Amino acid sequence: MREKLKNKKTKNILIIILLIISIISYLSYNIFFREDVNSSYALSKYGSRGEEVRQIQTKLKRWGYYSGNVDGIYGSQTQSAVRWFQSKNGLAVDGIAGPKTLAAMGIYSSTNGGGTSTSNSDLNLLARLVYAEARGEPYTGQVAVAAVVLNRVKSSSFPNTIAGVIYQSGAFSVVNDGQINLTPNATAKKAAQDAINGWDPTYGAIYYFNPRTATNGWIWSRPVTVVIGNHRFCK
Repeated sequence: MREKLKNKKTKNILIIILLIISIISYLSYNIFFREDVNSSYALSKYGSRGEEVRQIQTKLKRWGYYSGNVDGIYGSQTQSAVRWFQSKNGLAVDGIAGPKTLAAMGIYSSTNGGGTSTSNSDLNLLARLVYAEARGEPYTGQVAVAAVVLNRVKSSSFPNTIAGVIYQSGAFSVVNDGQINLTPNATAKKAAQDAINGWDPTYGAIYYFNPRTATNGWIWSRPVTVVIGNHRFCK
């Protein structure tokens, strides 16, 4: 009888130990792992507040999608601007700044799962052109050069791909002299991404030239939309 009670007591102790181990494992998962899982799928959406929302507003305001205050509050204006941005960039139009939308905006954080509406090869090629053509220009001027390429892609008068526009015969001298093959810096890559995301400082220009070096008389006849740095942008 005494041996039986001893075995029962030992069994109960083992059950208690296993229960304690289970509780500790559960708590550890929720503290160290569950939090990470939730944060990786966190979204900036209506009602959200914080620095990420401020970044979203700043970029959308710069690109002309958003006209409200940059206050870090994801209100109805921010939601509408995100929806507009999504519709322009081939993303799911839900007004939520999820991983793909953030990536398309060039905002990289723990919530970002990657993915843009433009291939990496196109982005790299555009950045190479920006670096070759405008590495000495102000940042807005670098974005403007990329925007001209994208405006040409949209125009029926030019090839309908980034590569087609850049490598069109006689379009860019840097293709002929090999500068297109130079490795772009981070600024050129950022400028290319900003243009892809919708920032067009040229107001729809499809040409640009440097008046100090231009030798083609025809280009001078084009209506100028804006002058940025050493380049005149025109239609």
